[in-house]
Amino acid sequence: MSDLGLVELLGRPGPWTSAYVDGPGALPQVEEEALRRSVRERLEAAGAPAEDASAIESALATRNELPSPSARVVLASAGRIELDRGFVGARMGPERLGHGPVPTMLPLLRHLSAATRYLVVETSRDGADIRLETSGRGRTDADAEIEGETDGMTKVQAGGWSHAAYQRYAENLWKHNQEEVAAAVSDLIREQHPAFVALSGDVRARQLLIEALTATERELVVEVDAHTRADGADSTELDSAIARSIAEHARSTIREVRDRAATDSGSGGAEGLAEVTAALQQARVQTLLLDGRMLDDDRSLLALDAPPWVATDASESLGASVLASVTAAEALARAAVLTDARILIEDDEPTADDAPRQSRPVRDPVAVLRWADDADANDGS
Repeated sequence: MSDLGLVELLGRPGPWTSAYVDGPGALPQVEEEALRRSVRERLEAAGAPAEDASAIESALATRNELPSPSARVVLASAGRIELDRGFVGARMGPERLGHGPVPTMLPLLRHLSAATRYLVVETSRDGADIRLETSGRGRTDADAEIEGETDGMTKVQAGGWSHAAYQRYAENLWKHNQEEVAAAVSDLIREQHPAFVALSGDVRARQLLIEALTATERELVVEVDAHTRADGADSTELDSAIARSIAEHARSTIREVRDRAATDSGSGGAEGLAEVTAALQQARVQTLLLDGRMLDDDRSLLALDAPPWVATDASESLGASVLASVTAAEALARAAVLTDARILIEDDEPTADDAPRQSRPVRDPVAVLRWADDADANDGS
């Protein structure tokens, strides 16, 4: 999150005007203009100054080159746009428009929490195309094309000694090419730490590439039985495999956080609004996990202008000034950003528009701590 300068942004005084809306679509221009005008009018009705509302309306008129549907988060203060980010895919939750001493950050953090970095390798016997991607960005982070040797690539049907020799030569050439691809993939795994490697392409090339990777690297490979490097190839199977892998990575990350918070009789974690708030006040939180449904919870906390950044009441402010009473989820997330904690938001909303939403209570916030509380650890021993 540091690339967005969120710590520096949240440390500034407000007030702030926040908008979380759909990105540009394919509607006629007059309808798109009406939607942007509606955003401005609703911001002003929420108390935003005209200069902020107009600045956001103008920002939304600038297309961000993302495919539709997309979502957009825009923050303004004193008539100036301070943050403007777009994400591929539909909004995660309802539109949110507001104005106040503290910016609304949860829509942005929700998208960042869902972002997954991964590699895509489309290989063939003469090389490979490699892409480093982050879900939701709508653009490639980095790409490379490996062009291997091609002399004598086709296995000739000469018969006898000639046939066997050419066959061995071609096989060795394919193996050499895939070893070159594997070296590039290994470098990217070591440097970028992708969640998984989606591998598609020619069957034999895939086999040789996997053989050239280490056992640890092979565990990251999600093999897709489709030759997508061929001209005009259909990428549907590859896209579906990537989507499934992103979803599984999100689930496994949530499981890992809950397991880590529960280790050593829970001494390495905190669970519950009061416990997590106290841990954030001490800057002990390494990872904060919020239930997506907590974003609409009516519980509140105090947002402060200095450490400890969050409080249940003014007596806990330690001399810091109270900026506002905000929703508990916003207050916890803001304190997590300001204390350099990782934030994850657990969503289990229906994937289909017509699917029913599971009925359940809001889960308590959970935190993995940077260090255990000695008293808690002793109690559990």
